Amino acid sequence: MDMKPRTFLAPRTIVTGAGCVEQLGDHAKKLKATRVLIVSDPGVCAAGMIEKVEQPLKAAGLETGVFAESVPEPPMTSVDDAARIAEDGGYDCVVAFGGGSAMDTAKMVAVLPGTGKKVEDYVGIDVLDNPGLPVIAIPTTAGTGSEVTKVAIFANEKLNVKQGVSSAYLVPDVALVDPFLTMSCPPRVSAASGIDALIHNIEAYTSVNATPLTDMYAIKGIELIARSIRTAVYQGSNVEARFDMALGALYGGMSFGNAGVTAVHALSYPIGGRFHVPHGDANTLMLPWVMQYNMLGCLERFADIAVAMGLDIEGLTAREAAQMAVDEMRLLADDLDLPLYLSDVGIPASAIEELTEGAMGQTRLLVNNPRTLTRDDVVAIYTACAERPEG
Repeated sequence: MDMKPRTFLAPRTIVTGAGCVEQLGDHAKKLKATRVLIVSDPGVCAAGMIEKVEQPLKAAGLETGVFAESVPEPPMTSVDDAARIAEDGGYDCVVAFGGGSAMDTAKMVAVLPGTGKKVEDYVGIDVLDNPGLPVIAIPTTAGTGSEVTKVAIFANEKLNVKQGVSSAYLVPDVALVDPFLTMSCPPRVSAASGIDALIHNIEAYTSVNATPLTDMYAIKGIELIARSIRTAVYQGSNVEARFDMALGALYGGMSFGNAGVTAVHALSYPIGGRFHVPHGDANTLMLPWVMQYNMLGCLERFADIAVAMGLDIEGLTAREAAQMAVDEMRLLADDLDLPLYLSDVGIPASAIEELTEGAMGQTRLLVNNPRTLTRDDVVAIYTACAERPEG
């Protein structure tokens, strides 16, 4: 057991359960809010869901404003623009309402006002030096776990890469996780975001920084998602499956937000940053290939993952059980019609050199990996998943 001194960060208040969004006004008032900026995205707005957070806020007597222009893989400049709206509007609380990109945008919008700085000034670990406005995070997808993490990821348009800001000041004050809000999430989004949540749990469990606390959340998150993701995707009205997925994503955020993610994310970032492949797709693509490489670094942990996924490993060696976990990930990606090869997302093999350069720059993530990755190893992993076999 890891007995090193560790810090575990999480929101002060986490509320889960069907309909818990109705408590939003009460929680905002406890944070002394009077004027609340709702940060969301065009899809949520077009679906008419903004009312679900506006109504309880107004019922509590609070003024509201809406910024619904957050986009996937949010560019840093768009976040800077939203922060100016928050500052100019005199808002004293931010509600993050949407998927991971909206929540990441909101978390950064809360800390920028009054600093005179931009997102790029805070890239890295613990560069932020002051807390910002209070944040209430409400996810509408079961995916990123951003509602409970200290991390926000953005696209740096100048460098054409994705970069992260990591700070305890980014952890939301309150997380409201309501499975009803994910019911309208379309199958394709449910699949990509759901397997992203599964990856968060897997990487946290195999990270060199895993702890007893993160292990507890990660292994339960794997169990919940593995048993329910297919149902949530193909029978989206199933409330129990949706609740499993919402909790699994929450647990993923709690686990990876403290243990960190590893090489799956490191190798997927250049795929998203340079070729604009959605985050969930890029992560899914890399998952089984990185697992295949990593499992020799911690066979017993990969065997645990197989058990959590409901696989029967009786009579198998740790290596055989670990291989079952890898094979199950390939099957899951196929069942959900998600990519497994670079060619599936239109990336040619000629881009492997460029991808490798981008991945090797993700040192913040690679140091968490359970097996050391050399440059040649990264090239080999990308090469293995370059082209889908014919037939």
